[in-house]
Amino acid sequence: MTRLSCFADAPLGLLRHGEHERRARHCHDAPFVAVVLEGGYQEAGDEGRWNVCPGDVLIHHAFESHLNRFDASGARVLILDLPSELAQGAHIRGSAANPEQLVRLARRDGRAASALLAESFAPHTPAPLDWPDLLAGDLRRLVPFALADWAERHGVRAETLSRGFRAAYGCTPKAYRADVRARAAFRAARTGSDPFAAIAHHLHFTDQSHMTHAVARLTGATPGWWRRQMDTRRR
Repeated sequence: MTRLSCFADAPLGLLRHGEHERRARHCHDAPFVAVVLEGGYQEAGDEGRWNVCPGDVLIHHAFESHLNRFDASGARVLILDLPSELAQGAHIRGSAANPEQLVRLARRDGRAASALLAESFAPHTPAPLDWPDLLAGDLRRLVPFALADWAERHGVRAETLSRGFRAAYGCTPKAYRADVRARAAFRAARTGSDPFAAIAHHLHFTDQSHMTHAVARLTGATPGWWRRQMDTRRR
């Protein structure tokens, strides 16, 4: 099956972002770690929304989507491969003890820099910034609920719910939930052995066909394709 090539690139090494730079919501197909060296920005995506500053580390898994709003000073960021030790954990944000040491090491050996980051990574669990973050957290739990009911429970006007969420995350709550669910299906198909019909039922898809379409839309390949790739690697 031919894979899509419409994903944003995150080249390894040092990246510089301009003052007040804005990057609309985009998707990366490859996992990576971003170490903030200078400046700061807000990132809002499939794992939450945070204001980050020098020393912060953000973990990005495959097929996550997010947007970035950079501060007046822009930012200097080190992009590293995601080490396996951090890929298996539940933490998304943390800090690095000596970011500039990672920069110096990365110039000689990117793998060694990723390994050092894994050793020194200290996880953080930041608090939600506002009600859109509470809604995003509930959507990530993948438990079905009506958006109108959520708005009423949290004192948010129904007519402002979608507009306010889009302003924070760059997409509607419905689209956010669809992406999170598709990524969960992708992970289950790629790493597990459960029948696809069972995965679709567990994740509250209408049926297996609905799940297949959602995963293909997000990743460019069907759940069956992803499972075959993993089965080949295991042999």
